[in-house]
Amino acid sequence: MKIVVGGHLNQEKNKELLKGLGIDVSVMDDMNAAMAVKTKQFDYYFGSCQTGAGGALAMPIALLGNSACVCVAGAGFILDEDKIREAVEQNKKAFGFVPEAAAEVIPVLVKLLKEKE
Repeated sequence: MKIVVGGHLNQEKNKELLKGLGIDVSVMDDMNAAMAVKTKQFDYYFGSCQTGAGGALAMPIALLGNSACVCVAGAGFILDEDKIREAVEQNKKAFGFVPEAAAEVIPVLVKLLKEKE
């Protein structure tokens, strides 16, 4: 599984969290990251911003379509594991979250995406 990190905040921190989970990961700007998923160079896009959706998911929504994207943690909420599992089962490719939730949602996402493989 290959994950590209985009979004506007904490790209390097998110990269390190993913590397610590044994994931092949790169950091790119949003446009190139979303395009890398669209062209199947990477399997998934992870991005963080202040809302978990705006700056994190704008380019993935534009290039992959809204149906391929989901905000798993925004201002004041974090989806529970069952809701994240639903998103994974719906073949979402881009996941947005607020920086404060990264340490909580990244391991859950990786676990569920690995289970799906």
